[in-house]
Amino acid sequence: MRTSGKKINIECIDMANSIIAQLKQKYLTGSIVEKLIFINVLIFVLTFFVGGLVQLLHYSDNFFWRWFALSAYLPEFFNKPWTLVSFGFLHADFFHLLFNMLYLNFIGRLFLDYFIPKKLLNFYLFGTLSGGLLFLLTYNLIPSLQNTPAILLGASAGVMAIMIGITTHIPNYELRIPLIGYVKIWIIAAIFIAIDLISITDNTGGRFAHLGGALYGFLAIYYKDSLSFQNPFKGWFAKKNTLKTSYKNSTKNQKNHAKNNQETQQKIDVILDKISKSGYESLSKEEKEFLFQQGKNR
Repeated sequence: MRTSGKKINIECIDMANSIIAQLKQKYLTGSIVEKLIFINVLIFVLTFFVGGLVQLLHYSDNFFWRWFALSAYLPEFFNKPWTLVSFGFLHADFFHLLFNMLYLNFIGRLFLDYFIPKKLLNFYLFGTLSGGLLFLLTYNLIPSLQNTPAILLGASAGVMAIMIGITTHIPNYELRIPLIGYVKIWIIAAIFIAIDLISITDNTGGRFAHLGGALYGFLAIYYKDSLSFQNPFKGWFAKKNTLKTSYKNSTKNQKNHAKNNQETQQKIDVILDKISKSGYESLSKEEKEFLFQQGKNR
């Protein structure tokens, strides 16, 4: 009987190692969207497990929430500044996690059709940060909310930044909604924003976090070519060459560059128009590659 028990234990260990190896391989080969979903699910499982231990030990709060959720109380936030981003990986319950991850998977895949994975990660993290900042400002500047105990958690702000970012980039792209048909993405985004504004008194902190993420998503795309920061002292201390002076007329090069940019933009417009009418899958391989390269250059 003891031998049989040891054999079963070994088989269980081998099975567990196999599952862990498969999950590890899936994570390493997955897209940035799949990695973010994997991390959120893993943290939720750990939070759930720790929450069970907390109840058994009769503690009053959950370790993960206490150290990684964002508190509206400023002294507590200043003691744990990392919570301005870490709250975006915590979820209150299973359905909170489920809907956020479904939303992230759906809109994240569309985002990656136009931008590189690093940009999606930036939108997720900076959207989370922006949502957290607006949450803090709301609870510390609005008189009726001051001194109200509140914590913020959830990936909604980061996901909203991705949603509004891709909407700003391709507002006329049509998504197929079951039982409804094709709907332009800007209409869907407007509905989400309207719901947050109308329901602002319900889950106030979460609603403002959504709006903060949405604001970042819009500004990051809309002003991507307008926001530039230059060093005002650039060239002051450069070594001057007094032995030779040269002059180049760059007018011709500038005209050629402007012409190329115009032709590129016209080609992009034609492809986007084709997507809005027939969907992304209607593009040829060359058109998809061209669109992907342009997304990398933005």
